[in-house]
Amino acid sequence: MLSSKKLKEILIKPGYVNEADFALAERDAKAKKISLEQALADNNLLKDENLGQLIADSQKFRFVNLSKKDISPEILKLIPEVVAKKQLIIAFNKDKDGLHLAMNEPDNLPLQHFVSKNTGEKIITYYATPKDILKTVKQYHKELRQEFSEIVLKNLSEIKSDNKEQLPIIKIVESLIQYAYENRASDIHIEPHDEDTLIRFRIDGVLHDVLAIPKNYHDMIVSRVKIMSNLRTDEHKSSQDGKIRFNLAEEKLDIRVSILPIVEGEKIVMRLLAKKLRQLNLDNSGLNPKDVKKVKQAIKSPWGMILATGPTGSGKTTTLYSILKLLNSRDINISTIEDPVEYDVDGINQIQVDAETNLTFAKGLRAILRQDPDVIMVGEIRDEETAKIAINSAMTGHLVLSTLHTNDAATALPRLLDMKVKPYLIASTVLMVIAQRLVRKICPNCIESYTISTENFGKLLPKGVAEKMIDGKKNVTLYKGEGCKLCHKTGYTDRLGIFEVLEVSQPIRDLIVQKATSQDIKKQAISEGMTTMLEDGLEKVFLGQTTLEEILRATKE
Repeated sequence: MLSSKKLKEILIKPGYVNEADFALAERDAKAKKISLEQALADNNLLKDENLGQLIADSQKFRFVNLSKKDISPEILKLIPEVVAKKQLIIAFNKDKDGLHLAMNEPDNLPLQHFVSKNTGEKIITYYATPKDILKTVKQYHKELRQEFSEIVLKNLSEIKSDNKEQLPIIKIVESLIQYAYENRASDIHIEPHDEDTLIRFRIDGVLHDVLAIPKNYHDMIVSRVKIMSNLRTDEHKSSQDGKIRFNLAEEKLDIRVSILPIVEGEKIVMRLLAKKLRQLNLDNSGLNPKDVKKVKQAIKSPWGMILATGPTGSGKTTTLYSILKLLNSRDINISTIEDPVEYDVDGINQIQVDAETNLTFAKGLRAILRQDPDVIMVGEIRDEETAKIAINSAMTGHLVLSTLHTNDAATALPRLLDMKVKPYLIASTVLMVIAQRLVRKICPNCIESYTISTENFGKLLPKGVAEKMIDGKKNVTLYKGEGCKLCHKTGYTDRLGIFEVLEVSQPIRDLIVQKATSQDIKKQAISEGMTTMLEDGLEKVFLGQTTLEEILRATKE
């Protein structure tokens, strides 16, 4: 393990990380009892892969990114799981040269000798980050569906037909959450059907069937989830919302729970708010450098409004919190009103909407204004009252961030008109609108390229877009994921954002006052250099980050 002093030399002097961020990572490492390398990666100060490459280069080690390796179970298990986890060592390949080992300490000779003696192989060592190794350790487990099915079916088989109370339901629900977390699921759906209960995970935005269990155990699962989230177990005919704090080895996981009665019974949806899925970093969000520069310039304004728009689940709140992270400092007062609070951030005053106490967005926002705020985030502008208070707040010396449900950036401005906000108020307060969608990233382990003719490429896109993007080429190179073990044969892992950033210039202000259509506003923004969401997506397609099919799906109106 490198010393703090050595890591400073590697990262601070060349300018990869500044002093303040490094000191924050040191405090986090100490508080969470993790390595400084892991704290640096967890705080998104550097991509884990980039950090690993820098450390390896500085120490003259070979470097390996295990997340891009398809490791066979036979090779992996040459080193016992308990040793791999404790010593941070992974066997990832074996060939005529010997056994290739990823180690967090490649100069640990006693450990090398131990592995060589037990395997009878010559050892070739590589440096890998702790985060990458610990993530790879999870490959010791069987495929999700197989292992989870075995646990549930084994527990079901232990029940006597006349005594269903023997079902270890606690273990089943906890296993469900654990496996969802390990497979990067954002949501768990527990759906009652006529014959059985279907469990599905949403991974990278797409729902996957995981397991069907007998219907007669559904009510017991519902009761257990209600107990965990402090909901009424005797209420079956109305919707209920709750929250679970679930302790994992890696972190304390916050889970939002929604229970809704449907025809076949009560359906449960659990949203996993895992820190490992949160990328609160504007530079790594998917925004192109030109738009990042625009956003960073806009947030320097002492007052005004910045809006993030898009459908539910498009990453709007994450974008706003990435902005708050840049603004968060001891010399300003930041307050939020949300439903619910999705990110727990030190130094920010966060308020959760509460229907039982009649704490609405509008009432919470009024209360915040009496707390001497500099920056305010309103989780969502849903109604006329909230819209007017937010706009007035932006006019009176506050920087206001909020979200709207609109298809693109330009539509957000007429949407405020629909909420009875006066045109001159919108024109004088809104600084910027960021529209976005989330698309799936191509799996880096099984990515492959293919070519398509310009003619066929053009047929898939709106008129004029293809010509603008391909610049006279006869053929276009596109990319896709072939499907492998790492991506569960889907061809995709993880997600990234596609964006359009509309700056409210003087000509656009004039159009707002004139109550111009969203199409006129969009046309003006494009003439001023705005990259549309489709164009931003196509640029990511040409870079091999996502597929054309994903972009067309996400931008289809």
